[in-house]
Amino acid sequence: MEYLYTYAFTDEEHPLCKMEMRAFFNTDTTGHILNSPREVDPQRSPFIKERVAVLKRESSIEKLEQFAASLSPTGRTFRIEVLNVQGLQTFSFQERKELERRIGLHMKDQADLRSPDRIFGIVYYNDMWYFGGIRRGKSPWLAHQKRPHGYSTALNARVARTIANIAVPDRDGVKVIDPCCGIGTVLLEACSMGIDIRGSDRNPKVMNGSRKNLAHFGYFPDVKLQDIADVSGKFDAAIIDMPYNLCSVMSPEDQEHILKHARRFAERCVIVTIDPADQAVKQAGFTITDRCKFFKNGSFSREVLSCT
Repeated sequence: MEYLYTYAFTDEEHPLCKMEMRAFFNTDTTGHILNSPREVDPQRSPFIKERVAVLKRESSIEKLEQFAASLSPTGRTFRIEVLNVQGLQTFSFQERKELERRIGLHMKDQADLRSPDRIFGIVYYNDMWYFGGIRRGKSPWLAHQKRPHGYSTALNARVARTIANIAVPDRDGVKVIDPCCGIGTVLLEACSMGIDIRGSDRNPKVMNGSRKNLAHFGYFPDVKLQDIADVSGKFDAAIIDMPYNLCSVMSPEDQEHILKHARRFAERCVIVTIDPADQAVKQAGFTITDRCKFFKNGSFSREVLSCT
């Protein structure tokens, strides 16, 4: 199977979006469309608009008409949409309607423009016409932005979801920990995607808020009041948003303390930091395999480091 993924992102988000692409697909793109044989639920990513499961690609629209005519009836209703992708050739409203009509007339099933059983997409990409079923996400992280308890320096839900995806692109059988979980933003996004995650933090105030945020949305992972030095067990991955406030800088010694303990219990680690952390990563025994820098609200930058 071949899939086309269409993307939406701002210039500030693009580096983070590309890092998520690399985690999911082992490749990235500078544009707003990506072609891959790998199937990813578009609801997981805050950047994926649509996924088109390609049934056919042809060099001309006439050949797509022939393909549509060859399809057997299924008894299900359908709608066809021509997708305008940023950066690719775009079609006017009239052009889209005409292309949709041309293909739809050859389909043996019944068209339903309001509530179809299936939605098919047409994409013109790299001088080829692609036709396939469309799946769109429902953006569950938007509701998470209205969590009852917040924290001024916490990641927003969109970024937290991306960080969880970078750490855990394949969730089956993967055990994860967020040992500096703060208000629980990453925990909430991970839980909503079915990732097996637990959390801890040594700050009782934010820990209480974290549990209330998770419970508000119906999630009850194991969350402990605990210093990272007291974390036990083994995990496939750790997600660490380095603790900080806007008036101080974390010392290299504090960074190294956190990361050395993470190295003790985690095979892999995704680190979010506002301070340079390369030396602490190296001293802890991790190797940086991927990285990006993004800006929060256009003000200050954070760096994401993926380490093994």
